[in-house]
Amino acid sequence: MGAILTQSAAWGNVEKAIANLKAAGALPPGKLRRLSLSRLAKLVHPCGYYNAKALKLKSFAFWLGNHYDDDLNRLFACDTEELRQQLLSVHGIGQETADSILLYAAGKPVFVIDAYTRRIFGRIGLTPEKDSYAGYQAFFMDNLPADVELFNEYHALLVRLGKDVCRRRPVCSRCCLGGICHLALTNPSL
Repeated sequence: MGAILTQSAAWGNVEKAIANLKAAGALPPGKLRRLSLSRLAKLVHPCGYYNAKALKLKSFAFWLGNHYDDDLNRLFACDTEELRQQLLSVHGIGQETADSILLYAAGKPVFVIDAYTRRIFGRIGLTPEKDSYAGYQAFFMDNLPADVELFNEYHALLVRLGKDVCRRRPVCSRCCLGGICHLALTNPSL
């Protein structure tokens, strides 16, 4: 649920939405499926785009029930690429969301690409030949050992750097990558 709710939302707001779902007893997929869209939208309101996210959550819950009888162990036992393709077929689940589910929930070694990763690596001049989600993902997965803990930590560190320092308006003076960053090197006043 968190992977869907965090789309275009701050994690703190996602936590509020999840707390609302928990308080309403709506975390189990079967109970979530029985909620009306309007009630579900009210519960996830803190994370924004609540009507769209309510529909996405319901879509996922129905898919999980229809294909895996709500059994996450069965779901996560699938081959990584097969599971990724299945997730991408669900309304509201794109590449980043599918890969977040694979890495963080299923424990599969898949590197998650997000806006922070693109921004940071673009600024230090390490962009893949093909400027696409798949291009960035291949860049990481071809150059790092396939390790869930490594991918998790690496991604978390990129998110932290992107949120705190390498923002749209960067604070280059606080950046650990300042010595190799094209932006910092060409704009010392940042």
